[in-house]
Amino acid sequence: MLGRTALLLLAPALLAPAALLRIEVLERSDVLDGRPFGRTGAYERIVAKAYFAVDPNLPANRIVADLDKAPRNAQGLVEFSSGLYVLKPRDPARGNGAVLYEVSNRGGKGMLSFFNRASGSPDPRTAPEFGDGFLMEQGYTLAWLGWQFDVPADKPQLVRLYTPAIPGVTGLVRSEIVVDRRETEHSLADRNHVPYPVANPDDPALTLTVRDTVTGPRRTVPRSQWRIVDRTRIAMPAGFEPGRLYELVYTSQNPAVVGLGPAAVRDFISYVKYGGPAAAITILGDRRHPRAYGFGVSQSGRFLRTFLYYGFNRDEQSRKVFDGILAHVAGGGRGSFNHRFAQPSRDGHPFFNTLYPTDIFPFTDLAETDPVTGLTDGILSHATPPEAAPKIFYTNSSYEYYGRAASLIHTTIDGRGDAPVAPGTRIYFFAGGQHGPGAFPPVRSNTRNRANPNPYTWSMRALLVAMNAWVRDGKEPPPSQYPRVQDDRLVPLAAVRFPKIPGVAFPTRIQNAYRVDYGPQFAQGIVTIEPPRVGQPFPMLVPQVDEDGNETSGIRMPAVSVPLATYTGWNLRAPEIGAPEELFSMAGSYVPFPRTKQERAQSGDPRFSVQERYASRAEYLEKVGAAARTLADRGYLLDRDVAPLVERGAAEWDWVMGAR
Repeated sequence: MLGRTALLLLAPALLAPAALLRIEVLERSDVLDGRPFGRTGAYERIVAKAYFAVDPNLPANRIVADLDKAPRNAQGLVEFSSGLYVLKPRDPARGNGAVLYEVSNRGGKGMLSFFNRASGSPDPRTAPEFGDGFLMEQGYTLAWLGWQFDVPADKPQLVRLYTPAIPGVTGLVRSEIVVDRRETEHSLADRNHVPYPVANPDDPALTLTVRDTVTGPRRTVPRSQWRIVDRTRIAMPAGFEPGRLYELVYTSQNPAVVGLGPAAVRDFISYVKYGGPAAAITILGDRRHPRAYGFGVSQSGRFLRTFLYYGFNRDEQSRKVFDGILAHVAGGGRGSFNHRFAQPSRDGHPFFNTLYPTDIFPFTDLAETDPVTGLTDGILSHATPPEAAPKIFYTNSSYEYYGRAASLIHTTIDGRGDAPVAPGTRIYFFAGGQHGPGAFPPVRSNTRNRANPNPYTWSMRALLVAMNAWVRDGKEPPPSQYPRVQDDRLVPLAAVRFPKIPGVAFPTRIQNAYRVDYGPQFAQGIVTIEPPRVGQPFPMLVPQVDEDGNETSGIRMPAVSVPLATYTGWNLRAPEIGAPEELFSMAGSYVPFPRTKQERAQSGDPRFSVQERYASRAEYLEKVGAAARTLADRGYLLDRDVAPLVERGAAEWDWVMGAR
């Protein structure tokens, strides 16, 4: 066993040109002191660094923006490296033959908490950080490889990409700043990421603007009221006001080759499946993994859609990379993962990180034609030939329809009908869910209503099992479940029949995807217009609701089909943080029913009370169990996960009917 400071070269440094050159192992250790996970047995942990070199002249690498301008070694190759973290069966023969790669969300490791119901950790070491061991019992090799170059520098346990910069190149960067409390200084990067420095802090052309809505008029903030600090921060002594959109456009220099992130993922997964120069001594065992699945949540799900769009699912030898893709809560978006001066962390929400190249045409897998621009394109038709197309699960909550343009992945471009879905794609909508399930008991934090705790991610375990069976055995997965225009279950915002609940305001503004112009060179990965020119919006549709305000389509967890509350995918910003008419990013609402008929009458709530719906706690739990078993029978839930959902129902009953 290797200690934490040991170093093992798994391939010599001097090799024939190839994408993956070598892997240096920094630690190799037992997981939980060798505790067995069912039939798979014990797992081991590998902390390492992967080294790559790619030939800019190969067709597979020409899709990387600016790669032709990157520094090269003596062999004419561009070198880069990534952090690597692997959890694998100690005996590979006892695994299931599949690698599950999580696209790290901003450098983190989330799939253990997501699938194993574990506590989150960037470096899982303890039993709670491995949860119930679900993924290990299934026999997966779990892998994380750094793909993002600008993750927070003060967190060494995050996996990151180490990519070259292009000396001498300059270009535009746009920094958007939205605060919830008055601040006098703010980073130019998104959240706590590494920013692009301002080339000339004294440049008289630097302009800071402020506006109140996404498409509202910009007002210039006088230059005397703000200054650049250390080339990476902006200070305004009077303070940035909460609930307003500030924007600084500036020139930076020496951009990172951001597109080497997806190239690293491509080449690592190709090595895992097909071998390579390091195959004689492999950290993943003496057999290759015939199946590889890519899993990503939010930013990482958008990464996977972008990965497919650019054609990264073909390796340098034109072989398929991922066999299956699970892109979770990505909505209709892609992202800033392969262009000059890209900021990968910038996403796109109704009132946060707005107008970045995220919700941009095309949206559907199959080709569609935009009648306004005349462009014809599709996620899979752009650069991914049929032989390289993986099986795909797109899974979204209700929030993504309000805040992430999700309807566009399955509607016609005019919003009047349902678009055809690719044969290898399934779409699953989780009714009444927010971007990530909130805590229970539900709390209110900078929002008008309590956050939505609908535990819909239990279904993702069943869908992972279904994906593996689809790829391995050809077994059809459960049918797609999403709201359709033809059923009148996907409608414009104004057509939603949301009940008039006292104290609850239905949103008047949601996320819009626009026809956006970043300049004539954007197709080549160069942004020349910032802020972009904004054209006509695409039609946005949202799921219809019943008399309780709960959505009527999709996968309805027991919390929604046997409700004690209204579960929504939207929540408004609290007045104290400004912009109270705007959606709060990534949050849904939880609005409990009145407990009794008398309470309902006193409040004027149109929804029936809990007392009027269920004769007793026992009757309610019986219905919860029946709803969960129905989901399991249909393949949307595992049998083993019925009981936890009944327990969750019991806890919700006690909270709703008790003091709250």
